[in-house]
Amino acid sequence: MARMHSRKKGRAGSKKPMVSAQWVTYDAKEVERLVLKLRKDGMNSSVIGMTLRDQYGIPSVKEATKKTVKQILKENEKIPEIPEDLLNLLRKAVNLRNHLEKNKKDYTSKHGLELLESKIRRLGKYYIKNKELPPDWKYDPERAKLIVQTAK
Repeated sequence: MARMHSRKKGRAGSKKPMVSAQWVTYDAKEVERLVLKLRKDGMNSSVIGMTLRDQYGIPSVKEATKKTVKQILKENEKIPEIPEDLLNLLRKAVNLRNHLEKNKKDYTSKHGLELLESKIRRLGKYYIKNKELPPDWKYDPERAKLIVQTAK
């Protein structure tokens, strides 16, 4: 008989509070202004969420404003042209290609690059389907290098 996998009880990472946070003294407009201010300072959406949690004591932007950080940025036209998760994958691919230029016999990394580029293409198709990327967007290693350099 095959053994079923069980989920681990103790997972790493933060947990969302079960009840609403009564200690938050900011109203929805103030939280939105903070999100826009932090974006203007050059932070991306995940860093904005962590900063609001750690420095301002706002555990959940969605609970405070009924909108996600991404929705707030989209309403105010402050959203980056390439989604954050795709940009992070592009950075990783560029770094891996640079590594492989110096280490041509690193076959493990070469296979990792193939898997990473496959993930980039799948994510690109998803964003094209949801109209967050232009329909003619294609992954190209040289273009990825330019995108990563301009995004820094």
